[in-house]
Amino acid sequence: MENVHLVPEEEEDDLYTGYNDYNPTFDSEDLHNDVGFQQAVRTSHGRRPPMTAKYPGTAIGGRPIGTAYGEDSCQGRKGEGLQESRMPVGTAMGRPMTGAVQDGAARPMTAVRAAGYSSSIARGSVFDPLGQSKGPAPPLETKNEDTPEEKIKILEKKVNDLIEESCLAHARGDLQLSLEKAKEAGRKERALVRQREQTGTADHINLDLTYSVLFNLANQYASNDMYTEALNTYQVIVKNKMFSNAGRLKVNMANIYFKQKNYTKAIKFYRMALDQISNAHNTMRIKIMQNIGVVFIHMGQYSDAITSFEYIMSESPNIKTGFNLILCYYAIGDRERMKKAFQKLICVPLGIDDDDKYIPPNDDPHANMVIEAIKNDKLHQMERERKALAEKYIMTSAKLIAPAIESSFAAGFDWCVDMVKGSQYVELANDLEINKAITYLRQRDFKQAVETLKMFEKKDSRVKSAAATNLSFLYFLEKDFDQADRYAELAMSADRYNPAALVNKGNTEFVKEDYEKAAEFYKEALRNDSSCTEALYNLGLTYKRLGRLEEALDCFLKLHAILRNSAQVMYQLANLYEMLEDPHQAIEWLMQLTSVTPTDAQVLAKLGDLYDNEGDKSQAFQYYYESYRYFPSNISVIEWLGAYYIDTQFCEKAIQYFERATLIQPTQVKWQLMVASCYRRSGNYQKALETYKDIHRKFPENVECLRFLVRLCTDMGLKEVQDYATKLKKVEKMKEIREQRVRSGRDSSARSRREGSAGSDSGQSNHGTSAKGERLSVKLKTLPGSNEPYEASTQQEIDASYVDPLGPQMQRPKTAARKRTEEDEFADEELGDDLLPE
Repeated sequence: MENVHLVPEEEEDDLYTGYNDYNPTFDSEDLHNDVGFQQAVRTSHGRRPPMTAKYPGTAIGGRPIGTAYGEDSCQGRKGEGLQESRMPVGTAMGRPMTGAVQDGAARPMTAVRAAGYSSSIARGSVFDPLGQSKGPAPPLETKNEDTPEEKIKILEKKVNDLIEESCLAHARGDLQLSLEKAKEAGRKERALVRQREQTGTADHINLDLTYSVLFNLANQYASNDMYTEALNTYQVIVKNKMFSNAGRLKVNMANIYFKQKNYTKAIKFYRMALDQISNAHNTMRIKIMQNIGVVFIHMGQYSDAITSFEYIMSESPNIKTGFNLILCYYAIGDRERMKKAFQKLICVPLGIDDDDKYIPPNDDPHANMVIEAIKNDKLHQMERERKALAEKYIMTSAKLIAPAIESSFAAGFDWCVDMVKGSQYVELANDLEINKAITYLRQRDFKQAVETLKMFEKKDSRVKSAAATNLSFLYFLEKDFDQADRYAELAMSADRYNPAALVNKGNTEFVKEDYEKAAEFYKEALRNDSSCTEALYNLGLTYKRLGRLEEALDCFLKLHAILRNSAQVMYQLANLYEMLEDPHQAIEWLMQLTSVTPTDAQVLAKLGDLYDNEGDKSQAFQYYYESYRYFPSNISVIEWLGAYYIDTQFCEKAIQYFERATLIQPTQVKWQLMVASCYRRSGNYQKALETYKDIHRKFPENVECLRFLVRLCTDMGLKEVQDYATKLKKVEKMKEIREQRVRSGRDSSARSRREGSAGSDSGQSNHGTSAKGERLSVKLKTLPGSNEPYEASTQQEIDASYVDPLGPQMQRPKTAARKRTEEDEFADEELGDDLLPE
């Protein structure tokens, strides 16, 4: 205590007191005996920076300091100096303590603690600022899922997941699955509400989740055409006052009523929705009014529709509304307002950039890369689609109103062309002129069409190529192949990459039978436009003519991949497989063809023919019978069915078919003889006799009929037998005389050659006309020969009297799968994109 200086009671605090006193800190003689110093050396305090010579008591003035052991200071006087009986004291070096220190704790050297040091660390502890010696952290507390709050959160998450799965399934097109998920979400959401009511937290019901569940369920009902359930679900949402902005869903309800063709209610709900949408949402209001106008058009109330469309065109004009307005004016026949509406339509801004923006500059590689990147991006595709839609509406409107706004459609087209030339759609003017030529074609005014198209010969290359292509097509139809070839060349010179021009050029080479050259033009057209179906079809026909059946088959298979339901392509494939002697594949393709054209009699007859070749008579009969039912005038089908019934011993049923053949070919005695033969075979001899007598009256010189009459009268014991026998002898004698004359004329060699060539031509004609009945002739050999009763002629004589019924007497109907002739095997009727009207 001798080194402790207490502040006198009567003295005032002096900050500079004690500097002249001896500081025992510098006394190093008793350091070995100083326990506090030795303890400091052994602890971390010994590694502190050295103390300065400044006396440390300045900050506390005359306050007492402790000894090295930190003993209790003496009691200060009442009201002075020390306020507690136990105060912290300094170290052995005289440094004062800054805070209270527990017994046995290491004392810090300064008032500012360094990282990793604590005044509460026990003596002798290891330096561990990161606390790594304490071991791993304790495990996290497990979440208790049995609490009501956790159960409600889990159930809400399941409902949200089900709504998301329902939406994703709808986006994939799986409507049934999306509806099932929406229903399941509705069930779980109701269970969630009940659980909240049971736990007494009904005030915290998630209304947004309930709204999402009901809205998604209504949408899925509508997508699955369950309109009643959808309307009921929408009513639940609309009638609930707790849902904000639920009135907008009346638009969806109106759409459903529109699909149900309940137009009155659709109008009512559209107007209710319009009343609940503020003017701030102008785009939404415009769309609803557009729907109202469309409903009025379906109801035939064009005046009300015009009111809605005129308001839209004055507030926010768009292409679709302008087109609908023109339709309404056209329906009421208002010429002047049609013109004004057309002028408004072509002035509607599209809001797209000019195509010059996508032309890259030559000197800036960075700009070229940017333009190349955005040239075909989604935005540019949308711009092209919007422009194409606008051009479509303008072209359709012009073609619609042109005959109505002026005295003639030509004057109307000219007015439309003049209007378009002064608008932003100036490039459509030439297309309108070409459509004018097409209209002339529809009116069968080929002269005016040709004159209109010839006006484009001095225009720019694109228009010139389109006009020359159409002219080539017209001359080709008129079989003026020289002019067709000339204009095809002109179209190619104007635009070498025009696939339609190349196809027309190939067609002109095809009719010249230069198939190799024609194939080259078709190939070039395909190189320029791989989707040119006309070129691919004609290339297949060309390979077929060249005998390269495998390559032709490859062309038509590619074409079938593009045109899945083309009857002509399927027929060509079946025909090629038949030529390749693969009847099973031919039958397969014809079966597919019947699914596209189930009433095509020629396809059904061809199927019957293939099954007949395969030996399946029952299937052949089924398809031949179906063919006869759709087209009862095909003589080859009638002949096969009659022969089938004779072969199966049902002669009574064969009679009706041969009678039908008699009506079709009344000058052919063969069918009438077959009718009489069927009566005879069925045992109706009296009817057979009457039929033979009727044939004799019509064909008195027919030897077959006379022989049947003689034998029938002989068996029946009739008196007319002698008369018929006399006539028979006379006719046979005349026939022998004619045959002798023919044989005598063959003595001359020159005449023999001429008759030989004529005979070959006749043989080819007979073979060509009776090819379809060749197998039938074999079947009809069951008729008795000349040495059998009631028969007098051979099969060859019957065939010789047969003439193809589908010659000059009647014309085969045009079907999708009939065998094409040389002229109509082309696909040249296709005009290409420039000629096809919208």
